[in-house]
Amino acid sequence: MSLTSFFRLALIVGIVLVGKAASHEHHDDKIPEGEAISPDPIIVRSRWHVPLQTLGAIIALLGYFLGHAHGGRQFAHNIHASFATVLMLLLLVQILFGIYLKLHLEKKSQNTVHARIRRYFVLTHGVIGKVMPVVSWVQMLFGGITALGFCHDDHLGQCLAHFIMGSAFIGYGILLTILLLVGQAWLQRTGRSQEFFDSLIIAAWGCVNTFTEHRWGGPWVRNDLQHTSMGIVWWCAGLLGLWLSRKRDGRPKRNLIPAMVILITGWAMSAHPQSLELSTHVHTVFGYTLMAAGAARIIEIAFVLRDRGSLDEEGKGDEASSWQYLTPFLLYASGLLFMGATEEQMAFLANAHIHVSHVSYILILYSIAFLLFLFVAMLLNLYAAHAWPTNHPAAMKNAGSGIANGAIPLTNGHIDRRMRDAEEFELEGLMSDDDDNDVGNKDGGGGKGVKHSQST
Repeated sequence: MSLTSFFRLALIVGIVLVGKAASHEHHDDKIPEGEAISPDPIIVRSRWHVPLQTLGAIIALLGYFLGHAHGGRQFAHNIHASFATVLMLLLLVQILFGIYLKLHLEKKSQNTVHARIRRYFVLTHGVIGKVMPVVSWVQMLFGGITALGFCHDDHLGQCLAHFIMGSAFIGYGILLTILLLVGQAWLQRTGRSQEFFDSLIIAAWGCVNTFTEHRWGGPWVRNDLQHTSMGIVWWCAGLLGLWLSRKRDGRPKRNLIPAMVILITGWAMSAHPQSLELSTHVHTVFGYTLMAAGAARIIEIAFVLRDRGSLDEEGKGDEASSWQYLTPFLLYASGLLFMGATEEQMAFLANAHIHVSHVSYILILYSIAFLLFLFVAMLLNLYAAHAWPTNHPAAMKNAGSGIANGAIPLTNGHIDRRMRDAEEFELEGLMSDDDDNDVGNKDGGGGKGVKHSQST
């Protein structure tokens, strides 16, 4: 197939799918007399799931093939090209699983095999969907590294440390944002405080750093001792945070240990010795930013929330405090600053034809952090607006109840319902009626599953 034919096919498919989505009509035949809404869950089959998935797949495939049609700079065999194949295989599996689930063969065939394996396909489809943003981020990093020819030979270890740790800070910030805005129901279901999971990751990460930051059997060079000692602090503090995350009766309890680890790490990195003045300035601001994130988290837990699970316990409102947005943003900025402070990047800027000061460079990285935070907040707002509409009677009824860390109000009677609705929102159109009935039975429906409407 020629490239022109491929474009035409993609355009036709996109028009058909969008037209199908736009032709959907709203129905009111299931609303009981005298009621304003039907008894169905808030989230039903989304008419945009398949069109958006298809559009994303088309864009990804176009990018994959067009990546081999560029002129100009040439590249030797590299990790970006190799990982693209892995990414395309994941995308292909995701598409095939989606098509299989959309066909609902368990309804059209007498073979019971489809009914037995369907739930595993739904699970795998969901897992791949959640993994795709992570591997896509990794591929984008590989693309930037490959385009500039960085991270080869002796620079590889230092590159890995900066990009892995920087991505970890950004990922931590995204997780904090998710838990703050839409993850409260899940957190309450676990019966554990957020600091339990934070401390668990910190302890595991510290163990890895303790034994990987120095080439054992060789001489201790440059910053080996400082990196190794930071790993020791992490797993020691992580163990303490795990112990303090539960009360004597087993209930979850807030603590400040993860925030203290972030603050201490920032202090250590602010004094990290560097060979270039520009690199020293960038590392210093990175350390200060990380210290600010740790301090903001301590203030949030101790003074804003006062060790409580929510600001809404006294009916003060259903929105997160403006202060609670500060820690995630500072983590975004910290991650970008650390990823932008490798030896090769600093040498590239120091030798640039246009003078680049540390102030202008840091301001650019902060600007990217603001945009990244905006992007994450917009996606979460879009998700929450469809999963839990604020004008729904159930949401208005629960407006005064509180949950962990203070964001979306829920009572215990609605946690399972909203978790189920959120799961359905992620996999709309792919769950069969049997899957829906199983979910309804788990909710105590007296053996009667909730029937959903088709709108694909």
